[in-house]
Order: sequence, then C-alpha cells, then structure tokens
Amino acid sequence: MADGLTAQEAIALVSEAFEEAPQTGPPADTAAGAGTAHPDGPIGWDGYGASRVRAAARSGEEESVVWGVGRIGECRAVIVSFEFRFMGGSLGERTGDRLEAAYAHARAGRLPLVSLIATGGSRMQEGMIALTQLQRVARAAAQTREAGLAQIAVLRDPTTGGGWATLGAGADVILALPGAQIGFAGSRVRPQNADPSAYTAAGQLAAGQIDAIVRQEDLQETLASWLTLLTGGTASAPSPPSAPSPPLALGSQDPAPTGWGAVQLARSARRPRAQAYLDAHFGLRLDVQGDRRGGTDPGMLCGFGLREGRTVAYAAQAGTATRPAGYRTAARLIRLADRLGIPVLTLVDTPGAANDAEAEREGAGAAIAEAFAAMAEARVPVTTLVIGEGGSGGALALAAPDNTWATPDSYFSVIAPELAAAILKRGPGDAPATADQLRLRPQDLVDLGVVRGIVDPATTAKQP
Repeated sequence: MADGLTAQEAIALVSEAFEEAPQTGPPADTAAGAGTAHPDGPIGWDGYGASRVRAAARSGEEESVVWGVGRIGECRAVIVSFEFRFMGGSLGERTGDRLEAAYAHARAGRLPLVSLIATGGSRMQEGMIALTQLQRVARAAAQTREAGLAQIAVLRDPTTGGGWATLGAGADVILALPGAQIGFAGSRVRPQNADPSAYTAAGQLAAGQIDAIVRQEDLQETLASWLTLLTGGTASAPSPPSAPSPPLALGSQDPAPTGWGAVQLARSARRPRAQAYLDAHFGLRLDVQGDRRGGTDPGMLCGFGLREGRTVAYAAQAGTATRPAGYRTAARLIRLADRLGIPVLTLVDTPGAANDAEAEREGAGAAIAEAFAAMAEARVPVTTLVIGEGGSGGALALAAPDNTWATPDSYFSVIAPELAAAILKRGPGDAPATADQLRLRPQDLVDLGVVRGIVDPATTAKQP
C-alpha cells in the first residue's frame, strides 16, 4: 500500500472522537462462512475459511471494512474505512452488511458519509454473492443521495474494481491521496499495453474523474472544509434557501454609451475575470473538477464557497469559449447543489460555446442542453451575474431566467456583432453599427427586461 495506512490509522488521520459501530455477524475466527453455515463461504471455496482467519490475525479486524461516527473539524460524519490487509480490502457479503448499515445510520442521523477506500474489488472466493454486494452498495448510496446527504470519497492505494465503481466514483466529491492507483481494472487484469498513467490519481484528475489530490497531512483540514461547505456553512441558513446576492462590479463603473463600446469594454484584457470575482466574493472556497465523463474545461470554474457564513455553489465561465466538458461540469455542480439545498451563483463570461469540430464530436449540443436543463430543473434559487461577454446560447445556458444581473463592463447578445454583420452580408466595418442595433449594452438589457439591473461598483456602493 502506497499510503501505508490501516483502516484505523486512516480514521485517526482525519477524525477525532471516533466511535466505532458495533459490527454485526460472527467473528472471522468462529464462523468463516459469510451468510452461510459452510466454513468456506457461500460457494464452498476450498480454504476460504482459513484465509479469513489468517486475515483477521494479520489485520486485527474481522472484516475488510469498519465504520462508525466521528468528528471531522466541526462536523459529525459517518466514516467508513477499508482495511486492505484483510484480503485486499475486498468486498464480500459481510462487507456489504457493514456498508449497508453505515449508509442507513447516515440517513437516520442526517449525517454526511465519508469513505476512506482501499480495495482490490469484489472477493472472488464468494463468487457472484460477492459481486452482488455492489448492487446493495449502489442502492444504499442512491437512497442516501435521495435523502439530500453529502457523500465524500477519499481514494487510497489501491482503489479498484467495484469499490471504485460504487463508493468511489459514485460520491459527490472525490479526493485522492498522491500516487494512489485508481481504476475499474486492477493491476493484474489490465491489458498489457495499457497506459499506466490512466490508472493513477493524476491521470484520473486530468480526465475529470476526481476533484483533487490531497496530501495525507492536509486531508483532515480539507475534509473538514468540504463538510462545512456541503452541509450548508457555519451560519444558520433560511429554509427555503434565499437567492444569493450578485457580486459587486470590480471593473468599469460606467456602462459604455454605444453598443460597440460595450463590446470593447467586455473584451478588454484589463477587465476582471471570474477568478477575481470569486476571490473577492467568497472566503473559504473549494473547486470541483471535471464532468465525470472524461473531460475537463479550465474555462469553467465550479465549486462551493462561504459567503457570510452560508454556502453558495458557483459555476463561473472564465472568459474563454466554453467546452462541452465545461457545460457538463456546471450541470453536475448545479444538480449537486440542488440536491443538497444549496443556492447557486453563476457568472457568465464567454464569447460563446466552443464550435470547433472536436467540440461537436464531444457533444456540444447535448452538453449545452444539459446545462439548460439543470438550470431549468433547479429547485434552489439561482442568481446570475454577467461579468463580461455574453455570447449567445453558450452564455444563456448559465443564466437564471428571472434573476440575472450585469456589470457595467459587460454585454449580452444573441450573436457577436461581427458575425451578425457577416450574416447580413455587411462589411467588417459595419460591426460597430450592428452592435448598436443588437441593443446588447447593460442598460439596453435592463430596458428589455433581460436583466434585473446593473450592479454597483464594489468601491462605491453596497451589495444589491
């Protein structure tokens, strides 16, 4: 094991005041068969009973999973920890019993669930009985999601097979220790010519499958921050949650007098971008990464932050053409926030959706549709601030229909002025006049009822 942690050591690394739950079922040294009177398990695997006895003696545990309730920072959580020294942290029937009990306890106590995973997959000595435990885990996780409770996974080394495909990849936020092996295929069953980097924490982060790689020494603090954010923050939140206030403007204090002037202000290299707005608006802030479908987009910043002690989720375009993975990541973020009852802030700033051939192959239309759907289906309040370019449907996909605001140095348009001029068979020199015709300035958008108002500058006014 690259992390070198036992199940109990992993718990001690992240938690205080941990109370292990009473573990049901006979101990390994008295009844080796899982769910059956047969000493060698449900399929009578020769020597399985003796293997379990040796695993118990070696690990000090009676199964590959222990669980209980502990405090991580200021938050109580159900903690599940895998013992890799017990038969490679594999999942058998009694493992399923324990995992199902842990999820049920989380729901009964309205507690988030943190999994510290180190597993090689399903226990082959129990045959299909072991494999069907994945269905039990998936059902328990789905019931916990439906209950509106957060699930965080920490991927230790290794995290492979069904443990990765259920507790790991199915969590809301996925963290990994450096150097962890992660993948559905374990090291001994991969194709011989497989790229080894694809099965690493770094490879999975690059592919948008996990949210962050966290060092052991930083894990407790990182988990405490995530639990604070995913459980609503440090201040009492109204019920139902109230709409976030739009951030104040960080750039130009006055809207441009012409449409073309508005376009030039929004395109200025000196205009503040999403990163500056997020840094100014939030205290504690953590990002989620990737669309969980193999893609990332650095031009879409998504995550959760604290604003006046309350958690707000954010999806922010960073000024580039938004890739399909960006829209899918934003949709994932909005749906997670909606399930957890956390309001959402979106920042619009894009010349438009990426429209190159690769974007089409990546499903640009379907990804934009997914973002539109996530916004339309959200039950929590959503606030939008246009902070720069609002380029057509690629920008509108992240705009709240009834609660969109604009900064003085922004515009929102059905199409870029240059493209509109080209479609109308006008010359390039006609783009400024076309911009005026499109009525894309912030003050025009207010008059048209597209936005509620122009936010005040941060240097001179109060939060709207």
